[in-house]
Amino acid sequence: MVTKFENKIYELCKKVPKGKVATYKEIGDKIGIKGYRAVGMALNKNPFAPKVPCHRIVGSDGNLVGFASGLRKKAQLLRKEGIEVKNSKIVDFGRVLFRL
Repeated sequence: MVTKFENKIYELCKKVPKGKVATYKEIGDKIGIKGYRAVGMALNKNPFAPKVPCHRIVGSDGNLVGFASGLRKKAQLLRKEGIEVKNSKIVDFGRVLFRL
């Protein structure tokens, strides 16, 4: 069962277009919480992937963090969308950052 809290996160996550990323912090800020790890935990349980593209959510510094299928898979999915990843970090992070 998906909670209201999780649904809010999933709806925001769906707004991030292919080839762009957003941060856990920005999603938390948009729903009015500072528990950014709670955002990550909700995305870790995402039952709607790939319709809810949780692989597009990254750390505030552009680092790849937290992904149920592992960071290697997260990097692979991002690269498939044209996002350059090097050493588990988004290259030219500001260019691909999507503001919700």
